[in-house]
Amino acid sequence: MKKVVIGMSGGVDSSVAAILLKKQGYEVIGLFMRNWDSSINNDYLGNPNLNNNICPQEQDYNDAKAVCEKLEIPLYRVDFVKEYWDFVFTYFLDELKKGRTPNPDIMCNKYIKFDLFIKEAKKLGADYIATGHYARIKDGKLLRGVDDNKDQTYFLSQLSKEQLQNVLFPVGDLKKEEVRKIALEYDLITAKKKDSTGICFIGERNFKEFLKNYLPSKPGKVVDIETNRVVGEHQGLMYYTIGQRKGLNIGGNSDKMFVVGKNLDKNILYICFNEDNDYLKSDSCLVSDMNFISDLRPKEATAKFRYRQKDIPVKIEYLEDSKIIVHYNNVKAVTPGQACVLYLKDECLGGGIIEEVRKDNEKLWYLL
Repeated sequence: MKKVVIGMSGGVDSSVAAILLKKQGYEVIGLFMRNWDSSINNDYLGNPNLNNNICPQEQDYNDAKAVCEKLEIPLYRVDFVKEYWDFVFTYFLDELKKGRTPNPDIMCNKYIKFDLFIKEAKKLGADYIATGHYARIKDGKLLRGVDDNKDQTYFLSQLSKEQLQNVLFPVGDLKKEEVRKIALEYDLITAKKKDSTGICFIGERNFKEFLKNYLPSKPGKVVDIETNRVVGEHQGLMYYTIGQRKGLNIGGNSDKMFVVGKNLDKNILYICFNEDNDYLKSDSCLVSDMNFISDLRPKEATAKFRYRQKDIPVKIEYLEDSKIIVHYNNVKAVTPGQACVLYLKDECLGGGIIEEVRKDNEKLWYLL
């Protein structure tokens, strides 16, 4: 009997993944990762699934434990707090300091879930590892999950072929409603549990208050990019991302503003008052640290510049040093620091980090 070590997160997806693996005849072992010291900066947002003010991480562990007990599989717990800080959270803070918009979940998959976790699983004798990601692997290719709305290949785009060897994604062929239906049939505690959001393993928090623990707030001017008129004050460039409209809280007509750019040296946040403003649009970007999962190097493909974005038709120019230039037609809010992930139909080719955003072959001066 082949042994599978599955990452049990305390959520419904990994819970059902464990059920499916048992039904397929595997010997299943659960492994829960503790990646954040939840006793510090305990400012998480209220969560209706929490009991007696238990912090979210401990609640997740308790839920994972209850599921494993019900399914009669062992559950181990491993501590990657230091490694998460060194490889993921430090990167997150460094990018924010540069005024960019990082995606820590992608780095968490690269350095924690599909590196340290795999090493720990092998210590437990694993033939395979499994997670509750909505993705599929077929003939060595990373394919989108069947549920378009839940597909998570975007977050797996920095993984190598080696990391994806002997990996199973049991819920990748299911829709979310099917996953919840199975969990209800087994009367699991996670069946109706809300999907986790927020920063990977840190969870839902008051983002501004949380960051104040690590980065000093530096208020500055908000400028209308079309008139160069000061229209308010921002709380710190790190709190805003390109294209953002909601939650600006910068005075004036905030509900009609859209973030279009940042000047780190002058600490200026640029906004416009029209979501179709040309300042929000670009036609190409320079992507670095390009990681290819596939052997294919097409000149045309589709891309996502943020999670759940509709596929954008693109043309690709290949450079040296793991860099590419991605060409597209007037796309809004392409943002330095975020990931550009390439697809050929259902196959995820890989992804990289957006370094520069351009229009008419010129770097946009108001984007970092």
